[in-house]
Amino acid sequence: MKSHYDFLIVGAGLSGAVLARQLSDAGRSVLVVEQKDRIGGQVATSLREGIVVHDYGPHIFHTSMEEVWKYVNRYASFYSFINAPLACYKGELYHMPFNMNTFYALWGTKTGEEARKKIEEEKAKENVTSPSNLEEQAIALVGRTIYEKLVKGYTEKQWGRPCNELSPSIIKRLPLRFTYNNNYFTDTYSAEVKGGFSVLVENLLKGIDVVLSTPYNKERKKWDALADAIIYTGMVDELYGCELGRLEYRSLRFDVVRLNQPDFQSNAVVNYTDRDVPYTRITEHRHFDPECPNTTSTYLTYEYPSEYKEGANACYPILDEKNAKLYSLYVEKTKKESKPFYLAGRLGLYRYFDMDDAIKAALDLSEEILKK
Repeated sequence: MKSHYDFLIVGAGLSGAVLARQLSDAGRSVLVVEQKDRIGGQVATSLREGIVVHDYGPHIFHTSMEEVWKYVNRYASFYSFINAPLACYKGELYHMPFNMNTFYALWGTKTGEEARKKIEEEKAKENVTSPSNLEEQAIALVGRTIYEKLVKGYTEKQWGRPCNELSPSIIKRLPLRFTYNNNYFTDTYSAEVKGGFSVLVENLLKGIDVVLSTPYNKERKKWDALADAIIYTGMVDELYGCELGRLEYRSLRFDVVRLNQPDFQSNAVVNYTDRDVPYTRITEHRHFDPECPNTTSTYLTYEYPSEYKEGANACYPILDEKNAKLYSLYVEKTKKESKPFYLAGRLGLYRYFDMDDAIKAALDLSEEILKK
């Protein structure tokens, strides 16, 4: 570690790693500090008995941005992966996203015309014209059957409250696909990193100084003194001790289970849409990897949504008017820092990012910084 750097980057997740790579390649000296004992942030993976385990839930890299696709391929090898999750409701299996396979399982409809007619009949029966909550919004979009079996329970588990108490703005649209194509994403590229996403982050940070197990917020003066500018990818409210109030998140608990059997659900992801099942989905990691070794064991992750508490995993920002206003107040505080101070990443920007969007935002920010 040097005595001084051009940039201090707080956070060794995907956004921090891309920023570090870009600034370093432009000739700037960079120090990355990370509060966890390893790099990768939410996309971190681990290797268990030859199986790549997604430590914070399933991640599939999908994008239609050619620039981003070419960029990540400079730092890792990928293999194509088609995300075709299933939904389980009271023991019944349905294809996701909602497509002709789903509609056939629900109603026996075989053509797009038959399925459209059935959905329109259900919507007309409910006659919701001005939805006042999420339940009414979903029924207005897809009718009651799809809502009751595939939306209601899952959504209530995600948000921790009944759908008729949630804002209709949470669900602006529910895609209906009148084909038998089970591919969840419509992007040009959909892939997994060979060896796991931690490999991508490791390669991005190659040759860059990284200090782990470092609680930056508790020792800001010490670390800020080492650099001319700071890029912060952590929780912006905690940066200031939540003195203006705490930004709200939904959290997830990930329980990893090892089974002494070669296969459990024969699919990478199965959502559980029944409200009485406490978890929202089970991920079986071996099914992400076509090169996964034939072992006598398999690894599963059960996901349990919960209210965010300090120290928990902050997964989804609650993007309502109250939190947006509070976030803007914290942003104003960063503008008064004595050194150039930039916010980045899903936590720093208080946004939900797909991986390609996170990378594009980091590339754009690095370009903006280097122009100064």
